[in-house]
Amino acid sequence: MLVIVYHLLSDPTARFHDLGAEHYESRINKERRARKPSHPTPGRHRTKIVIRNGMAAIIEPEAA
Repeated sequence: MLVIVYHLLSDPTARFHDLGAEHYESRINKERRARKPSHPTPGRHRTKIVIRNGMAAIIEPEAA
């Protein structure tokens, strides 16, 4: 915040423009993020990951 204040005070023509709450959410590729798990899944060798509407769903294998 200090950097923003510095730039606003040092340049009289500068104006603050708020990017909004969803700025970074709109820049994330949801398909790519769903393919990359946030943490490894140990012990799940035969699980199936399905991507629907940008969300990853883990489908457990049927019990034998």
